[in-house]
Amino acid sequence: MEKKNIILIGMPTSGKTTIGTELSAIIGYGYIDSDSVIVARAGKNLRELIAELGNEGYLDFESKVNAEISAARCVISTGGSAVYREDGMNKLKENGVVVYLRMSYEEMCRRLGDIAARGVVLKEGFTLLDMYNERLSLYEKYADYTVDIDGKTLSECVKAVAEALGK
Repeated sequence: MEKKNIILIGMPTSGKTTIGTELSAIIGYGYIDSDSVIVARAGKNLRELIAELGNEGYLDFESKVNAEISAARCVISTGGSAVYREDGMNKLKENGVVVYLRMSYEEMCRRLGDIAARGVVLKEGFTLLDMYNERLSLYEKYADYTVDIDGKTLSECVKAVAEALGK
């Protein structure tokens, strides 16, 4: 089966949503933000959902929602923690090509602001650097393409993703 969707993965604040909406408009694809699907299904924001379910429960719920996304010719922006569960990622990969929006730790910290307000899964006892280092190998594992975004404007990022995909 031809891979029809474009799946964006990356650290929190890597621009998955912003780049995804711009990219979808330029290439004529639909757009799905998996975090928005999670919020709609749960009826709670991500921060509330993580607090209620705990990290592991949230990751299971996120994976279930990602695995149930059925779409064609869409750009799908995932939550930064989507890579923690193989089931959800493998299902997304079955009908999509995965693009990792790579950014440096310093850039992530510069953009992040208040982590608690964002609804980021951070394991107990982990620092942001621990989370960053742990996720790097997971993003690389699932990526079909990697696009560096440090120091790039939004239009440069979108162009770089489109070029990597031959669009």
